[in-house]
Amino acid sequence: MLNASKLVCFAATANPTKALEFYRDTLGLPLVDHSPFAIVFDSNGTMLRVQKVQDLSPVNYTVLGWQVDDIRVTIEQLTARGVRFERYDGMAQNTQGIWTPPDGSRVAWFKDPDGNALSLTEFR
Repeated sequence: MLNASKLVCFAATANPTKALEFYRDTLGLPLVDHSPFAIVFDSNGTMLRVQKVQDLSPVNYTVLGWQVDDIRVTIEQLTARGVRFERYDGMAQNTQGIWTPPDGSRVAWFKDPDGNALSLTEFR
């Protein structure tokens, strides 16, 4: 039923000014709309609506992720823009924060200004 419909992704922000700067300027996502309710970006054809909320309690799991061709290069580019990659206890991550699961993919996590967990994945 929905297989022919476009997916819309959502995240939330309690600080729209910082979210706008982060998603547009740091991550490089084109701004589509900025309304009283949400900041809308285009992520390679997928709409990302960053909803404006009064209070936000970040969750302990990934809310958004991007599939990348070369995770090491992408990490270097984002690090140069001020992004800090997360380290998690009990996970064997390399010096860039990359974890390699049993299937051989590579995953790294970072947070937006509201503390939402975001990820990069280079699939095997």
